[in-house]
Amino acid sequence: MAAQLDEQDSNPALGNLIARQIAESSQQRLTFATYMDLALYHPQYGYYATNAAVIGAKGDFFTSPHLGADFGELLAEQFVQMWEIMQRPTPFTLVEMGAGQGLLAVDILRYLQHRHPTFVRSLEYIIVERAAALIAEQQRQAMSLKDLDVQLRWSSLEALPSHSIVGCFFSNELVDALPVHQISLVSGQLQEIYVTATQGENNTPYFSEVTGELSTPRLAAYFERIGIALTAKPYPDCYRSEVNLAALDWLQTVAERLQRGYVLTIDYGYTSARYYSPTRSQGTLQCYYQHTHHSNPYIHIGKQDITAHVDFTALEQQGAVCGLKRVGFTQQSLFLMALGLGDRMAALSQSTASTMQDIQAALRQRDALHLLINPMGLGNFGVLVQAKGLTSSESVHSLKGLTVPAS
Repeated sequence: MAAQLDEQDSNPALGNLIARQIAESSQQRLTFATYMDLALYHPQYGYYATNAAVIGAKGDFFTSPHLGADFGELLAEQFVQMWEIMQRPTPFTLVEMGAGQGLLAVDILRYLQHRHPTFVRSLEYIIVERAAALIAEQQRQAMSLKDLDVQLRWSSLEALPSHSIVGCFFSNELVDALPVHQISLVSGQLQEIYVTATQGENNTPYFSEVTGELSTPRLAAYFERIGIALTAKPYPDCYRSEVNLAALDWLQTVAERLQRGYVLTIDYGYTSARYYSPTRSQGTLQCYYQHTHHSNPYIHIGKQDITAHVDFTALEQQGAVCGLKRVGFTQQSLFLMALGLGDRMAALSQSTASTMQDIQAALRQRDALHLLINPMGLGNFGVLVQAKGLTSSESVHSLKGLTVPAS
């Protein structure tokens, strides 16, 4: 896979910066993880640094919060139950990691203020975000909460003291955007895919891939831990996929900051066995540009999202190493139905709306609820819940979102 930088559809400053880093590296190449990190998170030119406003219906992709307040309100009900299971600690801290435009935080906090004011009085809400443009948009959205008495602040994960959080760390579509290494089978040997650059037309860089030895022994250890033997049959030669070491480091940091409570991770992905199926021979890497998806990360540099599916088995195993106990794993559709999405659908079907405006609003909400549980889309997302530091009496309580929804 290769591509020449297109100055009209890419950020030429970012492309040239990446090319310079390649030229200055010892072997004139970068791991794909480094390339992806620069493309998405460079503080001046990266996709998330410059494209905060193009997430949603008019942008490159949308997430569950873009479909309305229901997603956040149902999550809020789960957070309230967590607080009650933990015997109502004060403060109870919600740490939202990768908060996008801040829509979810606003939906959660406004709903809690209206429906669970006692919980709000014990609540501290922290947003963890590394992109300055997104922080600015989140703070703009949060201005709508100025009439509420809520504790909301921003922080980095690293700035949170160890063992300081009693509450819940949660994320929605964060892990899929963490930088991944790419690997390939070459003559039966596990190799890493690197990014290199040459000068193309008009002195613009031309990015291409080369394979070489693994950049870190952690890549081979990753497959040993999850029990996947890529170098054995039936994996074909030139099989390629991704390894998200950044996700393991992220979860370790989260576990270190959590004293007592939960970690809730919502994202698209698979178990290891499905992720590294021999038939998925080209991996899961996808790019999103203006609501279309493709598999070439070397075009639209700095102007497109780059993602890879999440290996939930690896997150479970890393959590166990870091002191996080698996509470449960389910699909978003089942999770939201157990939290009351079905009741909301039933209420809409019995709506007494009489004006055209109210009828159209009810129809839009109904369509949004269906999208949240669509088995071909958001409904098939994975929901992983892990916990740390709960007492034996607290651990016996089942989370509502992990129960089987009533038929």
